[in-house]
Amino acid sequence: MRKSAVLYMIMSLGLCVSAQASSNREDDVHRIEDSAQIFEEIMSAPDKAIPGDLLASAKCIAVIPAEKKLAFVVGGNYGKGLVTCRGPKSWSAPVFLTVSGGSVGFQIGGSSTDFILVFRGRRGLQKLLSDKFRIGGDLSAAAGPVGRSAAASTDIELHAEILTYSRSRGAFAGISLSGAVVQPDDTGNEAMYGQPAHIESILDGKVAIPEDAGVLVQAVSKATRSPIPEATPPAAETKAP
Repeated sequence: MRKSAVLYMIMSLGLCVSAQASSNREDDVHRIEDSAQIFEEIMSAPDKAIPGDLLASAKCIAVIPAEKKLAFVVGGNYGKGLVTCRGPKSWSAPVFLTVSGGSVGFQIGGSSTDFILVFRGRRGLQKLLSDKFRIGGDLSAAAGPVGRSAAASTDIELHAEILTYSRSRGAFAGISLSGAVVQPDDTGNEAMYGQPAHIESILDGKVAIPEDAGVLVQAVSKATRSPIPEATPPAAETKAP
């Protein structure tokens, strides 16, 4: 029994180190592509997508794709993703995030899970600009409703500052992420935008959207029926101040 506990701790530590490894530009691009694909697949599912009226009022949308290399802490829960926010003219270039802790269950019985977070107010954006925040503690959260309309959802869901969703084994539904900690992925942001990456400028739409990030911003823009911005080719990319 003691040997099993020790082995479990060793495996958990190894996965933690793997999950928190530094990101490079190639990692960033893969994460963007995975996030865009996940978001498009979920929104294209008949009567199982995030309600359009909720997306129409969303201030920010985050996508946390499942890590295909098992880079989650067993029992500790860890994932990497991106968030884009609604700017004056269009959705912003994405900022890279990490999500950890809580009773999220990123890896349950060997199955991996994708997550989407819908931020519904300016307070959520302000928390995104801080070093880190706890879902359900610093911001109220609820499992988001699914379907064409949010009219049937409860008052708790409609007044929550974040609506959270998950997709596991093809099933998409609202899920509680209470207790999970969200914070910037500094290495991912630096790999994409240079050092240091100024998160506030990026999410305010003051930084040009890198060409590699265009696919995610375009997917979110299409789903929210917003203007689709043009991405900037690599040779002319604007670095965050």
